[in-house]
Amino acid sequence: MSQTNNSQTGINGFIVLDKPLKMSSMKAIAILRRKAGRAKTGHAGTLDPLATGVLVCALGKATKSISKMMDTTKRYRTLVDLGAFTSTDDLEGEKERITPKEVPSLEILENALTQFTGSFLQRPPAFSAMKVNGRRAYQLARSGDEVILKPRPVMVHEMTLLRYEWPMVELEMLVDKGFYVRSLARELGVSLGTGGHCTSIRRTAVGPFTLETACDPESLPDPLPTEFVLGIDDALALLGD
Repeated sequence: MSQTNNSQTGINGFIVLDKPLKMSSMKAIAILRRKAGRAKTGHAGTLDPLATGVLVCALGKATKSISKMMDTTKRYRTLVDLGAFTSTDDLEGEKERITPKEVPSLEILENALTQFTGSFLQRPPAFSAMKVNGRRAYQLARSGDEVILKPRPVMVHEMTLLRYEWPMVELEMLVDKGFYVRSLARELGVSLGTGGHCTSIRRTAVGPFTLETACDPESLPDPLPTEFVLGIDDALALLGD
């Protein structure tokens, strides 16, 4: 095992958190930083407050390798409500109820999902951290400005329909970085002539790091023992580096 701690530099390595519902990624990082003795801390891809699951965090010198973690695939499970659009594409925004001319059949839904596999263009949510003229899109949206972001290429390696009972659809997907699950819900609804927003999003894996090894940030011991931290070399080895 590679070394994760010494008296000169503090804790260095990676830890996988299971971010709770309604906690921001920055709040999770703040809790971890405090318990790790104020070590330099970063994460490999943010999660919305209404999303839960795997948040790979780097401590100390491991923050220099965070970009390698961000370049890995990510696996999500989501529950989509086809009965309405929302301003945020999730439960946080105001609902716009949609009554379709005809409830989509399972076959129609399966056919629609095929267009969301492979490489395609996706428009990010207006309420996102993308920058528009130097400001975050969500800041502009919250101030009442109209925000329409340009579509950008994304990659979906796998798209699996787990359950369909109108108006709810449960999906699992394996994607590259830059993909927005909330955008998928909206664009699926547009394709079907229905509504579409996420009622839950759970990230189950970031590359080789899964929920099986994830810890609730609030349940971590304080101070954080080094045995909870995966050494830099060991973590990079899991990526194949």
